[in-house]
Amino acid sequence: MSRVKLLDKEFELSIPEEKLLKAVDQVAEQMNVELADKNPLMVCVLNGSFMFASDLMKRLNFPCEISFVKLSSYAGTGSTGQVKELIGLNENLEGRTVVLLEDIVDTGLTIINTVDQVKQMGPEDVKVATMLFKPDACKRDVKLDYVGMEIPNDFIVGYGLDYDGYGRNLKDIYTVVE
Repeated sequence: MSRVKLLDKEFELSIPEEKLLKAVDQVAEQMNVELADKNPLMVCVLNGSFMFASDLMKRLNFPCEISFVKLSSYAGTGSTGQVKELIGLNENLEGRTVVLLEDIVDTGLTIINTVDQVKQMGPEDVKVATMLFKPDACKRDVKLDYVGMEIPNDFIVGYGLDYDGYGRNLKDIYTVVE
């Protein structure tokens, strides 16, 4: 599909699945070297990063666990400026290497808030892996350890990202048509 309609907006294809999976491969290769002896806990930030986390986990060839945290900072096509924690972590993080798996880092607010919360739980190290990064939208000094790809500051859907709950199921990424 070159175009999709979700609710009241039209979106056009911008990143095909093949390109997304190549980016996941690159992140996995880097992690397979750097985290091989760390036994990390991968923390998937829901809802958006479920596809990235699933594809990534299948490519990791070292012992690791996965857990999930549900956060929200978006309404419609924009950030609310506040991070709402909906479901938290239950695992003991003391002394562990924790890798936060994000779908997208744009303003940086959500990931900085999440890293700060995780650090309070006593891990040895906290790393951040994001499928997508919007450098032009980033308003914070964010340390990203693993980045699938950098993208322009456009509103996108697909591959786990949504527009008011719709479009997460799309295997490709689509950009809003203004």
